[in-house]
Amino acid sequence: MERVTLRIPKQQIEEVERMVETGEYPNRSEAIRSAVREMLSEQEPSQERPSEKRKRRTWARA
Repeated sequence: MERVTLRIPKQQIEEVERMVETGEYPNRSEAIRSAVREMLSEQEPSQERPSEKRKRRTWARA
């Protein structure tokens, strides 16, 4: 596994911490890995039609 450093807004980290505290995830790293897996599964290009490509989520800078 490779280590990645990233910046996340404080409010989002606090939400992740709450998920860890309630037992939904064992730690922050696993919560973030789960979010990445979900994002990647939503982006399955082999099953996308051309019209769906235009609807892809765009990410705002924080």
